[in-house]
Amino acid sequence: MQRDDLADFLRRRREAIRPADVGLAEGPRRRTAGLRREEVALLAGMSTDYVVRLEQGRSAQPSAQMLSALARALRLTEDERDHLYHLAGQQPPRSPGGATHARAGLLRMLDLLGDTPATVVSDLGETLAQNRMATLLFGDQTSFRGDRRFHAWRWFTDPEWRQVYPREDAEHHSRVTVADLRATAARRHGDSDVDGLVHRLLAASPQFAALWGEHEVAVRRSDRKRIVNRQVGVIHMDCETLVTPDLGQKLLVLTPQPGTDAAEKLALLSVVGLTHFGG
Repeated sequence: MQRDDLADFLRRRREAIRPADVGLAEGPRRRTAGLRREEVALLAGMSTDYVVRLEQGRSAQPSAQMLSALARALRLTEDERDHLYHLAGQQPPRSPGGATHARAGLLRMLDLLGDTPATVVSDLGETLAQNRMATLLFGDQTSFRGDRRFHAWRWFTDPEWRQVYPREDAEHHSRVTVADLRATAARRHGDSDVDGLVHRLLAASPQFAALWGEHEVAVRRSDRKRIVNRQVGVIHMDCETLVTPDLGQKLLVLTPQPGTDAAEKLALLSVVGLTHFGG
C-alpha cells in the first residue's frame, strides 16, 4: 500500500470535483476547492474521520468495498479507479466480461437527472449505481452479493422480489428478463460469468428453464412499467434505456406516464422517504 501517494491522489481528485458535478449545492461560503471531506464521506457512505485519515496517510489498508465506494463518490474514470486500487495495494475489479463499476459519465448523468429515477446496470442486470429517486422507488439494489446481484436471479428465485410489479404483469417481466439475458449470452458467447449464471438459473428455476428454451431474444430499449411501492401504491412509469457503445452498461431512466398520477406519487415519495422493499 502506497499511503502517501494514495493520500495525495484522493486529495487531488476531491479538489478537482465541483459540487454541481455530484448534485450538491455550492453554498454561500465555500472555501474548499472542490468537495469537502464530509461531502465525499456522505457520497461514499463512510465516516468523515475515515476520509480524513485516508487523506493524511494514517489509515489501514482500505477494503475493496471502500475503494469502490470512493471511486463512485469521486466519479473516477476506469483508469483512475484502477490506479486507486493499485495505490491501496488491491487488485482492481476485472474488466473483461461484465462491468463492476459504473462509468464516470453515467454517474454524472445520474446526478443531473435529479428527481427523475435512474439506474446504471451491467449487461448481466447487476445494479452498479442508483440516484436518490431510484433508491426511494425500488430500495437499495447495489448492496447485494453473490448471484443476488443479478436481477434475473432475484426475479426467478425470490418470490418477494416480484412484489415490485403487479401480479398480472409478472409474465411480461419474466419474458423480457429472459430475452434480454439471451441477447447478452449471445454477444458474450463463451463468457464464464454469463454461462455460469445461466446454468445456475436453469437448475434453480423451472420457469426460467422453460422460457430459456423458447429462445426469445430482445435487448431492452424501452418499456412501460407499473411499479408497486409500499408507501405510495402503483406508479405508472415509462422506462427508456440508454446503452454504452460497448453494450456493457445501461442507463435506465424512468419518467411518469402522461395522463396518470405518477408525477404526484413520485413527489409524495420524495417527501415520505426511503422504502425498504427488497432489502
